[in-house]
Amino acid sequence: MGTVNYLAIGVCAILSMVLGAIWYGPLFGKKWMAIAGVKPEDIEARKKMQKSAMPLYVVQFLLTLFQAWVLAYYIAGWKGASGIGNALWIWAAFIIPTVAGSAMWNNDKGKVKWAKFLIQGGYQLVLFVMFGLILSAWK
Repeated sequence: MGTVNYLAIGVCAILSMVLGAIWYGPLFGKKWMAIAGVKPEDIEARKKMQKSAMPLYVVQFLLTLFQAWVLAYYIAGWKGASGIGNALWIWAAFIIPTVAGSAMWNNDKGKVKWAKFLIQGGYQLVLFVMFGLILSAWK
């Protein structure tokens, strides 16, 4: 098994939080709030949601750290494709089916299902390309 760069793994986890803040903030925040049923003018509900979300941010960070660690070992061990290529294969084979399942199998209407799928799938695509770049560059 190849070696991995733990600093690169940490950077991936930190950048995932930055990307999430941008993706679900200025880029798609309004659409995501509409999907979640939160009105932008409901400041009290947003504050309550942000306060209760802090433990979830910690869990998400730890899960992403684990995700980047596994991907780093995967990239280091499989020489058949580039870091980005490996990341894209994992995204297409494991991430997208999971995101699609969680978006499709609920009681949301068709347009909301597609919006969830595209926003979450797009975030994961950018995230995995970023991971592939970082983990293959910082071996």
